[in-house]
Amino acid sequence: MESDSAMVAFPLLTTPIESNYRACTIPYRFPSDNPRKATPTEIAWIDLFRNSIPSFKKRAESDTTVVDAPTKAEKFAQRYADILDDIKKDPESHGGPPDCILLCQLREQVLRELGFIDIFRKVKDEENTKAISLFPEVVRLNDDIEDGGKRLENLVRGIFAGNIFDLGSAQLAEVFSRDGMSFLASCQNLVPRPWVIDDFDTFKEKWNKKSWKKASPSYAVIFVDNSGADVILGILPFARELLKRGTQVVLAANDLPSINDVTYPELIEIISKLKDESGKLIGVDTSNLLIANSGNDLPVIDLTRVSQELAYLASDADLVILEGMVKCAADHDLGCFCVLCSDLILVDQLLATKIFDFFICTFQGRGIETNLYAQFKCDSLKIGMVKHPEVAQFLGGRLYDCVFKYNEVLG
Repeated sequence: MESDSAMVAFPLLTTPIESNYRACTIPYRFPSDNPRKATPTEIAWIDLFRNSIPSFKKRAESDTTVVDAPTKAEKFAQRYADILDDIKKDPESHGGPPDCILLCQLREQVLRELGFIDIFRKVKDEENTKAISLFPEVVRLNDDIEDGGKRLENLVRGIFAGNIFDLGSAQLAEVFSRDGMSFLASCQNLVPRPWVIDDFDTFKEKWNKKSWKKASPSYAVIFVDNSGADVILGILPFARELLKRGTQVVLAANDLPSINDVTYPELIEIISKLKDESGKLIGVDTSNLLIANSGNDLPVIDLTRVSQELAYLASDADLVILEGMVKCAADHDLGCFCVLCSDLILVDQLLATKIFDFFICTFQGRGIETNLYAQFKCDSLKIGMVKHPEVAQFLGGRLYDCVFKYNEVLG
């Protein structure tokens, strides 16, 4: 993770940030609550994180990169459980009061202190391989839909279906371990519309009428989430559709591993495997596709803390969809890397003409639990699946319901 001094606020947040933004959708407590006593909401979320310990312990036990992994996995389970017990007794302990970000940070901290850097790496690699093999067929099915509105809905359903590959949910982790996941079946089995938050028809109308184009090329920023079907079969077909429309797309991925979220280096590798000999993504030019390091190291995100690189790239965006420095073979230090074409694009050349047009925040941790009500200076799209009963209750929806929240900024 980048140093604190290198982290800055996402420039598209509505200002003043202090009064307009908080990286927590569900209020865990109110000012009138006793600071020394855990609230019912805090207790519910502490218990939710406690319930995930067995699945994390199981993954850690099988991490072959760590010496004496089973013993250390047991230490992780005990230490994290003790921390959660402490917070339940005293909400102000361990940096509290607790919220989703703090509970995630503490879990990652314990894992990393014991040497567990990427306990989900094996399953991520396996699912990436499966999803890459399915990518051409998923794209073909989308391209065969001639009606633009129906094709858009199919792409959105693909995003929801892909997001089911989320091993941060204890229930889904159990199902995945037992039965695996079928992407195409998941697309057909989504909960019926209307979804708990359903702005799809409004977005489709804007999609058909609004090109998000200006005198200079339009830009979209997409914060990606999970590995496997999520990013490969959900987000990338959607990003490809944006590229076909002439939009320049920036995919922002985590700096460090967390659960089964895709990281910046992993995303570069994935996309390099998907491009053909001419650097295209199944017939679509990819010179306008960039990969950025978000600076994040959690399955949720606090948009007051992103990498300077991403902040610089996104400074003038007009649409946000909320779901680095690399070394190339020629040893050029770049702020971003165009992995789908043969050319490397230098940031200063790009930024001379860039104007972002929208921002997309996908999936539960980034789009629902921390940024559902985030306000931006540009159009925004928050896409997520409800995978925790606590979230379903808060939103008044069903478990595995879908959220498609579109906000347009006029003027």
